[in-house]
Amino acid sequence: MKDTGSENYGGPVVTAGGLVFIAATNYDRKFRAFDKRTGKLLWETTLPFAANATPAVYSVRGRQFVVVCAEGGKGRPGDPKGGMFIAFALPSTHDQHRMRR
Repeated sequence: MKDTGSENYGGPVVTAGGLVFIAATNYDRKFRAFDKRTGKLLWETTLPFAANATPAVYSVRGRQFVVVCAEGGKGRPGDPKGGMFIAFALPSTHDQHRMRR
């Protein structure tokens, strides 16, 4: 799989809908979603701090979310450090199919 980011200390999480999330990227602070079947990068964002954790997926009232702890503890000297949990709502199953096209 390409474009998975920099050195990391956390694992990926895979959703039932076929999305793979990788957030534990020390040096680029990216949180990425890939298509499980093709490995294609579908989405990415820059976190305020590096995340050294495996994301978690949960559901509230039928809506699925992915969350990761970002704290910047293992990045480069001078990189921002802090501590927060950052959650994102996943697209509906219909929207996930549109993302893959």
